[in-house]
Amino acid sequence: MASDGRGGWRPCAARLSGRRAVALEPAGPVTRELAPLPRLTVAFSLAKGERSEWAAAKLAELGVDRIIPLVCARTVVRPDDDSGHRSRRLGRIVREAAMQARLVHLPELGPTTSFADLVGAETGRACLADPGGGAPSLAEPVVLVGPEGGWVEAELAGAAAQGARTVTLSDHVLRVETAAVAAGVLLTALRRGLVVADDH
Repeated sequence: MASDGRGGWRPCAARLSGRRAVALEPAGPVTRELAPLPRLTVAFSLAKGERSEWAAAKLAELGVDRIIPLVCARTVVRPDDDSGHRSRRLGRIVREAAMQARLVHLPELGPTTSFADLVGAETGRACLADPGGGAPSLAEPVVLVGPEGGWVEAELAGAAAQGARTVTLSDHVLRVETAAVAAGVLLTALRRGLVVADDH
């Protein structure tokens, strides 16, 4: 299968062209698929080592539409002095994960964003992952996952002032990358109708 990453795809056959090159030959008509709605976003605090990369890859495989690296008050990893290296690497990882999962809509990797900027930009659509919150809902398709130190009081208060509620992803304390993937699983399962939200 070959796809343009914007919903268009067609079956293809692969054949060797030269010693190592592979050429794709069309094997069927072009099909176009509409992007599923609502668009889902998971923003997660940057984590040490390869954990951010792992989370981004899994979110792409799940079909989350937008993935945003987040900088919070307690985020240990800072994008300063990165010169765009991390963003380029994450972009490549997201693209490769989408190809592996045979997605026809390429997820968007958003720029590294501060907590305050994202909450302000997503007023009415964002919620914060935090123990003791309610159940995730497609009414708030933007889930913010904080650092392992948790949200500071100023962040919780600022989010509440913008109307953002808290949601629980598990009964247990999760690492950043696990919480991000849990958010992606819940949101995509709700959108697909694999689970039904309990409104009671």
